[in-house]
Amino acid sequence: MGIDLGTQSVRAMVATTHGHILGSGSAPLTGRRSGVRHEQEPSDWWAAVCTAARAALTGVQARRLHALAVCSTSGTVLLTDTYGHPLTPGLMYDDGRAAPEADEAGVPPSWGLAKALWLTRRRNGTGPPVRLAHQADTVTARLTGGPVATDSSHALKTGYDLERDTWPAEAMEMLGLTPDLFPEVVRPGTSLGKVADAASRETGIPAGTLVVAGMTDGCAAQIASGALRIGSWNSVLGTTLVLKGVAADPVHDSSGIVYNHRSPDGNWLPGGASSVGAGALTAAFPGADPARLDRLAAHHEPSVALAYPLASQGERFPFRAPDATAFVLDGGTSEGDRWAALLQGVGYAERLCLDYLHHLGAPVEGPLTFTGGAARSAYWNRLRADILGRPARIPEQTEPALGMAVLAAHGAGGAGDLAGAAEAMVRIREVLQPRPERTAAFAEPYARIVGELERRGWLPEPVAAHALARLETSS
Repeated sequence: MGIDLGTQSVRAMVATTHGHILGSGSAPLTGRRSGVRHEQEPSDWWAAVCTAARAALTGVQARRLHALAVCSTSGTVLLTDTYGHPLTPGLMYDDGRAAPEADEAGVPPSWGLAKALWLTRRRNGTGPPVRLAHQADTVTARLTGGPVATDSSHALKTGYDLERDTWPAEAMEMLGLTPDLFPEVVRPGTSLGKVADAASRETGIPAGTLVVAGMTDGCAAQIASGALRIGSWNSVLGTTLVLKGVAADPVHDSSGIVYNHRSPDGNWLPGGASSVGAGALTAAFPGADPARLDRLAAHHEPSVALAYPLASQGERFPFRAPDATAFVLDGGTSEGDRWAALLQGVGYAERLCLDYLHHLGAPVEGPLTFTGGAARSAYWNRLRADILGRPARIPEQTEPALGMAVLAAHGAGGAGDLAGAAEAMVRIREVLQPRPERTAAFAEPYARIVGELERRGWLPEPVAAHALARLETSS
């Protein structure tokens, strides 16, 4: 079983080690939003887990369930007592109240470390000892009946040093955070315990089911894509674009644009998040029929207009430019051309992300998988493969909950290595081959977009030069 604690819902999925989905269930979540504040109640997480798990087990012989893992949103934290009982609401990943603490710690406001500072300072050192916990930790503690270790994936944005495999105690104490605040950390896939009788009665999950340490929802989605061999990449296109890959060593980036999770098998999972994506299409064409516009866009390859379609102000990957704004050059005169420019603009940004990763020394020549909501567009999938000039795999199922089911199989020890478990459980619906004549047609507009980004001072010259050199090599 995989359990995914999202922002708007909890999803649970039961699968066999051969990838057959036996059951799934979900339950909604609500929170409190006001300005930069975004909180959820841990009790609501647990109630939703109980509902989703029971639904997923409907019609399933529960005694066949061997193991489960839980993923959750990255950077969502709270304080608990030493027994694992929540003392505060969960501060969600996008809660912005810790912006001053983020500046002090030198991390983004979305990080759990900034929120840990915010939470502990408001206790003023009073009351019984407290412990920092991540969203998934509260659920695994309820499942096993007591406090548990956290996993290194969720701990990353709380400041855990993945390369040294330890909390940086000296740096934390300089911020006023004492060692007893932080939980023990284990690698994802490690056994945390077994489902207790009380949790079994509430969730329907059999008592004694193995609970293994999970990962963040983004890493769970990567596992669900099957992209776990060195050089493999998963391109997740939704409102924005996220690329996650696999490397034997961490990919070092002095700018901090690319960061690394640690895979359960010891490899590294470098990745970055861009602000381009389908959100720009929704903003430019509210209420439009994407399928109709896709048909029009097919007659504009390449488009007259040239776009860099940011979904919001500022860019994070493949370059850092907080003041960057979306732009359209040589504005197309037709609806189809303007829609085509946005679709193609995302493809150009995606190609530039891969060129930037190559510039950093990351292995990028392995299989590429497309996931995310935009992967439902057959036309856009084909277009992106053509722009990138490389094959793209489209899986049947990409739910983060499936990724946790894969990790649970790996943790239970019955499915070999993690990559092998994923290859057995993740089913690929189709593989798109790029059309060389189309790839060649998109080379010139790609070069123009790279030049424009450099001209605006957003894209560093060495990165632009590297991208253009790779373009020449591939032509």
